[in-house]
Amino acid sequence: MGLGFLFPGQGAQAVGMVADIGAVEEAVSRRFAQASEAVGFDLGNVVQNGPAERLNETEVTQPALLTVGVALLDVWRHRGGSEPEVVAGHSLGEYSALVAAGSLEFASAVALVHERGKLMQGAVPTGQGAMAAILGLDDPVVEECCKGIDGTVTPANYNSPGQVVIAGRADAVAAAINACKDRGARRAVPLDVSVPSHCALMAPASEPLSELLSNADIRDPRIPVVQNYSAAAATDAATIRDNLLRQLVSPVRWSASVGTMATSGPESFVECGPGGVLAGLARRIDRSLKVHGIGTLEALESALEACADQ
Repeated sequence: MGLGFLFPGQGAQAVGMVADIGAVEEAVSRRFAQASEAVGFDLGNVVQNGPAERLNETEVTQPALLTVGVALLDVWRHRGGSEPEVVAGHSLGEYSALVAAGSLEFASAVALVHERGKLMQGAVPTGQGAMAAILGLDDPVVEECCKGIDGTVTPANYNSPGQVVIAGRADAVAAAINACKDRGARRAVPLDVSVPSHCALMAPASEPLSELLSNADIRDPRIPVVQNYSAAAATDAATIRDNLLRQLVSPVRWSASVGTMATSGPESFVECGPGGVLAGLARRIDRSLKVHGIGTLEALESALEACADQ
């Protein structure tokens, strides 16, 4: 019974995202006004007008996507959509999920991920880190390929069966790409990212992030939050805070997280963000799952109708 909500992370952003919904729903501009005050610049202007290079800076992308996700949830609620009974977010999206669950207050979460983005950006000099998507290999094979490389490279996102993102030093990632191709990878695609997330290279950001999290007002959530690090539902603030810190240098266990949500009871899932990356992943994880995007006005209205009785 009920709904599970999914919140995307970096990579889902695009200049002009949710513009059509923002044109008819005040919740979008209201949330961006709050977020802009929290970060100290006009975040809504960057989202709507770019340039893309600015939006794609980690310290901008993170508060932008969190704001979009929460604004879409506001719109969903305003239009009578059913409340989620469990939530999860991919990487950065975990912070959006925590706002949805009442564990983090919105403005505090925006400021927190803005600073988190700065810390992540500063952890590795530009050009020294990299990430790549490996398609068509089983998880253990990708792990073996990474272990065989001299240098830092490890799985960063277990996204779905046959899709693992790796991260690490640029030269080690390039070597791992070749190793995965040699083992039969269908594709191995370098990603256009500014930081190598969820790997040991993020360690320099751990201590300052720990301090930020210690000072953050994180409360017990109203509903379970399935966290990336554990792929388990967290229901208390202490666990949430610990897992958020561990997430920084540990892989996102997204396949297992969606599996946990699917067994907890939701009949349908709503992707609360731009694009449809998580919907696609969810269907590859479990073809029986019903996943609805709400990132455009047309998609929102379709999802509201489909989920009206849940």
